[in-house]
Amino acid sequence: MVSFSKLAIPAVEDFRFGICPVPVKLKNGLTFGAGTVVPELNFTLPDMLISAETMPEVRSQYTQMITEVCKRAVELNAPGLVVEFELLPELTIEPEWGAEITAILRKALDEMEASSGIKTGLRVTPNDIREFERPPLLRHGRYTEAMLRSFALCAQAGADLLAIESTGGKELHDDAILNGALDQSVFSLGVLASRDMAWLWDQIVEISRQYDAIPAGDTACGFGNTAMVLAEGKFVPRVWAAVIRVMTVARSLVAYERGAVGPSKDCAYEGPFLKAITGCPISLEGAEAACAHLSPIGNIAKAVPDLWSNESVNNVKLLGAMAPTVSLEQLVYATRLMNVASGHGLHAANTLRDWWVESDAATDPQAYVLRPDVVIQLAGKIIAEPTAYLRTRRAALETTSLLQQANDGGELPLSRLELRWLSRLRGQAEELPESESDFIEQMLPGIDHSKVRLSEYGL
Repeated sequence: MVSFSKLAIPAVEDFRFGICPVPVKLKNGLTFGAGTVVPELNFTLPDMLISAETMPEVRSQYTQMITEVCKRAVELNAPGLVVEFELLPELTIEPEWGAEITAILRKALDEMEASSGIKTGLRVTPNDIREFERPPLLRHGRYTEAMLRSFALCAQAGADLLAIESTGGKELHDDAILNGALDQSVFSLGVLASRDMAWLWDQIVEISRQYDAIPAGDTACGFGNTAMVLAEGKFVPRVWAAVIRVMTVARSLVAYERGAVGPSKDCAYEGPFLKAITGCPISLEGAEAACAHLSPIGNIAKAVPDLWSNESVNNVKLLGAMAPTVSLEQLVYATRLMNVASGHGLHAANTLRDWWVESDAATDPQAYVLRPDVVIQLAGKIIAEPTAYLRTRRAALETTSLLQQANDGGELPLSRLELRWLSRLRGQAEELPESESDFIEQMLPGIDHSKVRLSEYGL
């Protein structure tokens, strides 16, 4: 188990896109975090049923997508290309189906690389189907077995990188978001999710070792991005979504403690914190991910990524081309600008980074907490704590304090409603006990056992 107690990137002048202290190199030499930002394209099926009868059409769809994407990547002279294959639930429940598609993508990428010289990588992300059992069975049962088999078969079929959007703890966290219950959010993230991450990532790291794949990373998408989307729809306050974002850091860091090495998942907007703490490369998404979801952090997310992603896009026809090909073009142009700036030296790269930061940082608390200097400040406070619970608690305390200071100093104007919520959240954070055992004892009487099996978390 790896222990992180200090920042790998403590200085903001060293914190930027395309470079990190611990780069990751694929077998073909494609490297992340060594100076070049690489586009990472994620595409998925149009709205259709997946069954044994429709699998020929599924194979045809993925073949068409990857063929057209590779053709356009060559035409644009992409600086490299990573394709992420996020398995839909049906393709994980039937692991052989997901492995079939992995093999199709691997073959096309290898052929493009052989003919063009453009180095490629394939990230495969099985679906966390464990939540299909209610309450979720996280460590055994047919869904857990199918998911782990999916990892193994996809690694055998040619995946370079293995990742997941794991959902342990989410069964309680959705209500915490809607109810503005910070203590329940901390319990879900700092106690439940962190315990699940430790068990799950031990399995993923072992599978990666067996089949010579790279254990890349996880994402708190089901927690932080759920809050972000709800805030964008004005269902919850933006300051609440910002606090949740920072509270996800300790939970996602567990993957690295158990052996993940990056690059992190694109939808993990906690990625900048992970990069500052671990020094590992990260993938991020922003403006070019509007095809998948709207967000207030389209530019600031470009400040420190090592791969730049579109999140995901359906295979539908647009005026220019099929949507995956259009997304690929957008990513290539975005990364081209980053790499040109880096080619002009440290000052140019940091200037571009700072312009992206300035364009978003004062517009939303969710953007403000992703400012590189703020990330380093908060990450240092979080990592000073020894456990996931205490780190999550510290994240809540420090983030609520920082957002209040930013408003008071005129850097982040907040509405009266947002300020009232911020004060309420701060009060809840201050009531969190320092003892994790005391906190668990305090929370247990209010747990809805029809939604969660605490034994699945070792409780």
